[in-house]
Amino acid sequence: MQARVRVLDRFLAMAGRTISANSTLKARRPPLDARGVSRAIAILRREAPKWYAPIVSFIATHDRDPFRTLISCILSLRTKDETTAPAAHRLFSCANTPGEILALEPKALERLIYPVGFYRTKAQVIRGISRDLIDKFGGRVPDEIDALLTLKGVGRKTANLVVTEAFGKPGICVDTHVHRISNRWGFVRTKTPEKTEAALRRVLPRRHWIEYNGLLVAFGQTICHPTSPWCSRCPVEPMCPKIGVKRSR
Repeated sequence: MQARVRVLDRFLAMAGRTISANSTLKARRPPLDARGVSRAIAILRREAPKWYAPIVSFIATHDRDPFRTLISCILSLRTKDETTAPAAHRLFSCANTPGEILALEPKALERLIYPVGFYRTKAQVIRGISRDLIDKFGGRVPDEIDALLTLKGVGRKTANLVVTEAFGKPGICVDTHVHRISNRWGFVRTKTPEKTEAALRRVLPRRHWIEYNGLLVAFGQTICHPTSPWCSRCPVEPMCPKIGVKRSR
């Protein structure tokens, strides 16, 4: 009799754990679809003035100068905004055009952009881009992604950012923040930024393409961190499935 009681107790305990697990599973929020992402974007748009805009978006908004936007993108790669901003200001105070860049001595260009990451390599890339712009495009920055990709050192992220921020044309710039948050929302399920861009082009409403990067970068830098995001401060938290989030604050 006691053995039967122990078996019954064990069964009930296992059943309780199963019910608890199923309840947790049912309580898990579903991935965001296009409508949910539109709601999230509306929330982020409202909250964004509290956060600092990414430096490239800030420069593009204030200047609307494609060349300055392009060069700011190059400077910002693997560099924090607080380093990129003064470096861009120093450079543009001395050189604003491809011709003016090429007129600088290579060492002088390096000194102007230091201490951005890989500043020596970036100085060479900036000189090469300036030379190509003069030789191929009459000194003007092209407004098409494929044309921008012919410039050595310009990848899809930079090309999309220039097209959207400087020219106001539809495009989706995907960096580490956009890639991470889009997957964290369950809106896409991708392994690389390149695949995220392709997926977003299929599912993200076109009206959000231009602003998507700027909003998610600011959001990712301040709230939705790669590890231990500030879910307690997040305005999107009530609808976020938190896919892949193992620890939060």
